[in-house]
Amino acid sequence: VYAVAAFPDGGRVVTALGDNTLCLWDLKNDDVKKMEGHRGWVWTVGVSRDGRFIASGDHNGELIIWNVDTGKSLTNIVKAHSAAISSVDFPQDGAVLATGSVDKATKLWSTESWKQEGNPIDCGNYVHCIRYSPSGEHLAIATSGDIQIWNPCSRERIKTLKAHAAFNSARNYSLSWTPDGRQLLTAGSSLDPTIREWNTSTWEQVGHPCRGNTKGINTLAINSTGTLVASTSHDHHVRLWRLSDRRLVASYKHSHTVCCVTFSTDGKHIFSGGLDKMISQWAVPS
Repeated sequence: VYAVAAFPDGGRVVTALGDNTLCLWDLKNDDVKKMEGHRGWVWTVGVSRDGRFIASGDHNGELIIWNVDTGKSLTNIVKAHSAAISSVDFPQDGAVLATGSVDKATKLWSTESWKQEGNPIDCGNYVHCIRYSPSGEHLAIATSGDIQIWNPCSRERIKTLKAHAAFNSARNYSLSWTPDGRQLLTAGSSLDPTIREWNTSTWEQVGHPCRGNTKGINTLAINSTGTLVASTSHDHHVRLWRLSDRRLVASYKHSHTVCCVTFSTDGKHIFSGGLDKMISQWAVPS
């Protein structure tokens, strides 16, 4: 299980799998719908903020948009990138879809026509994660060498942070904005397996990093209140941190590398998946 995304209605999650498929899970009725159409491992999946669309990208650089109700593709396969699509994200208004790739580019797509909007953003290095700020004003891009903050409308690069690459030349693997947009959290590879917090008005690091992962951090997720952050790691663990004091409050163990994590809409559970071929549901401590 390479990626997982929760729906706004709180009743469903969708997972991206290494067998070229997706699974749409109905949590209330304990039902699953298999979605077929990709011709390569599905590396990333995203759900629009209104829950209307699922977007998924695969190892071959191909993008598919799905009808949530039917589980069928809305579009033909889009050859979006020349290499694997590593990350997708919708802004709050749902007007565009952003895709990031190992081909070192980030592209924006109209959700009306599903055609590319404007020129690609040249990121200069492998793109591992892309995330819109809550307002949609900024697009954060984590590459192997830096964290880039862009204005997606003007295609202006606002800020570049070395972030984890400044520490033992680690790679920058994952990103997550706090719900108020005032902080950006970043996660690093095995050479700096920490979570670092950045003030988005000054772009200076805030406080000390969250330490405890023994290998690279694959993904980050923040709950809807901005109080907890979950991380997944090659060390087989999901860890839950309290942002106010960087304290580790819970740890959940898989039998293999954990690739993805998300909070349930109500924040009471965490869903995680990885190379153990399962999607696991964990209770968040009160």
